[in-house]
Amino acid sequence: MKKNILITGGGGFIGSHLVERCVTLGHKVKVLSPYNIDSSWGWMDTFDKNIKDNIEVILGDVNDFNLIKKKTKKTDVIFHLAALISIPYSYQSPKSYIDTNINGTYNILEASKENDVELVVNTSTSEVYGSAQYIPIDENHPMNAQSPYAATKIAADHLCLSYYRSFNLPVTVLRPFNTFGPRQSQRAAIPAIINQIINGKKKIKLGNLHSSRDFTYVEDTVEGYIKLIGNKKSIGEVINLGTGTSFTIKETLDLICRILKTKIEVELDKKRLRPKKSEVNQLLSNNLKAKKILSWKPKFTKEKGFYEGLKKTIQWFKENKNLSKYNPDQYNV
Repeated sequence: MKKNILITGGGGFIGSHLVERCVTLGHKVKVLSPYNIDSSWGWMDTFDKNIKDNIEVILGDVNDFNLIKKKTKKTDVIFHLAALISIPYSYQSPKSYIDTNINGTYNILEASKENDVELVVNTSTSEVYGSAQYIPIDENHPMNAQSPYAATKIAADHLCLSYYRSFNLPVTVLRPFNTFGPRQSQRAAIPAIINQIINGKKKIKLGNLHSSRDFTYVEDTVEGYIKLIGNKKSIGEVINLGTGTSFTIKETLDLICRILKTKIEVELDKKRLRPKKSEVNQLLSNNLKAKKILSWKPKFTKEKGFYEGLKKTIQWFKENKNLSKYNPDQYNV
């Protein structure tokens, strides 16, 4: 059954891929994207005409409750991805994260309650777990905020679950692990590595090479969202989305170098290191719940799948080399 879907943060990395997928499946899609003086739609500006012609873009702020209340009327499903996400910037401006990640989520929940929305999907993050206390990490793993960003995402998750328990609002908390792929911000490790190399750097700047992450290709992450549509078993649940395999940044670098048939030197950039007590050393998902409730099975798994996902990501960045203007060798919060 086709749904009226609102996607917040649809101009961003994961959100833009989700918008495309929902339109392709025939759903009626509205997208909330931040207002700006250029009327830019973020990554949606790059969509084919047949996708653009089938979305309604709302330029506004998730913190504007009146706007959110108005635009959530006659909405079946809300995929809430709008958030401030840069961990380093959260050290500098934690109040901004409180405003957007917590208050913005409250606005979505309250408006959904008033407008009888069928399903609200809140986008969480594996960062809420902090460094793994045991692996693989299931949904019962303790939450341990090691950055202001993670703290606001924990608060938003609990707020969502409280609305489910207090008001019976149909909410699912979806918790992706380290999504990567085309359109990802060059602040992230994989795009930073790729773009420094394809722009001719023989010595690249990186931070901690020993931390490990459960890298999940964006196509798999998006399918996790799609599997939630019409799935009543997911309501009130927290669900991890990860591959169940992790790679260190050094291992990731080696795979990228193998694909690009190159050797490079690494220069430690201390600006890229998190404060010692804030560093998350290991993230590795237990995805059995996603498989059971959503029948979700990632395609890009283990080293072979990760390698294929990296190849697709590298090819996209090669075809979009104009992104070099963002100076991937420089550290930007």
